Amino acid sequence: MKSENSPHDDGYSSGMVIRGSRNIFTVLLEDETVLECRIKGKVLKGVEGYYNPLAPGDRVSVEADPLHPGTGKITALEKRRTVFTRFNQKGSSSQLLAANADLVLCVTTPASPPFRPRFLDRALLQADAAGIPPLIVVNKSDLFTGDTVSDDLDVDERLEDFRRIGYTVLNVSAKTGEGLDELRSLLEGKFSVLVGQSGVGKSSLINALLPFSNIRVGAINEKYDRGNHTTTQAAMVELPGSENEKRTWIIDTPGIRRFVPDGVKAGETILYLREFAPLAGKCTYGLSCSHRVEPGCKIMEAVAAGVIHEDRYESFLRIQDELEGKNYVD
Repeated sequence: MKSENSPHDDGYSSGMVIRGSRNIFTVLLEDETVLECRIKGKVLKGVEGYYNPLAPGDRVSVEADPLHPGTGKITALEKRRTVFTRFNQKGSSSQLLAANADLVLCVTTPASPPFRPRFLDRALLQADAAGIPPLIVVNKSDLFTGDTVSDDLDVDERLEDFRRIGYTVLNVSAKTGEGLDELRSLLEGKFSVLVGQSGVGKSSLINALLPFSNIRVGAINEKYDRGNHTTTQAAMVELPGSENEKRTWIIDTPGIRRFVPDGVKAGETILYLREFAPLAGKCTYGLSCSHRVEPGCKIMEAVAAGVIHEDRYESFLRIQDELEGKNYVD
């Protein structure tokens, strides 16, 4: 009997996609061989409807090319446990950011670039809709002193509200190392995906966790106080030294300036916002309530009572407008 790390009896091998670009995918086989692969044939079953057919974390079957060492063909896709996506407006379809992820790290900064909680609202909604636990990572904590993570009271208030509604918020600094030991512990034995806007320091965090990764880091665009796109494709790296039987992997994704939720209908948004969900269907007008003007709206009552933060409510309305096709731009 062949071991699970051996090629299949039919000559095919199992592997994991660690990056891909222009339909060429780097696949790590279970015997640690790395192949540069293309998809065999014109269509791969299971990738229909996606802007990109495969993402880091995907498990695939591969046939090595004996005439061209180091290359091969992807012949099949294994069933995905989870998918983390966003809606790609250019392609009008779902864009895969990561497959089989166990944890979504929503990376933000209190400043440089500015704190944008509505980006977090969208990324957290997408993670909860996908059934992948999210974690808020506040990078660049070294920029501030004192007991608060920011010199801006609005930033501290919103981060505290994220904690109140059940999200873990971790303050870290890729520069000083603050919080990195706790972050390593949370990542142990998991497939994690980093998502955030350009300039928040996703690549810097990976370099700090894995000093020899040497992922290119971009400077902040001073004119617009936002980051430059230095990561151009999603890629997976391994953190060594795991004490767990499972290996520890991190998927770094390109910076996203605008995150449009994917696979969520406007009427379902309320189900994936944690403090909104318990009130779903309890308004006077039930699930048909727009949560804007109707008497007896439990969402508006919760906002007035402070159970739902006013800014989260505004985020909810903007996401609703966007999903309804009104194309509201944050």
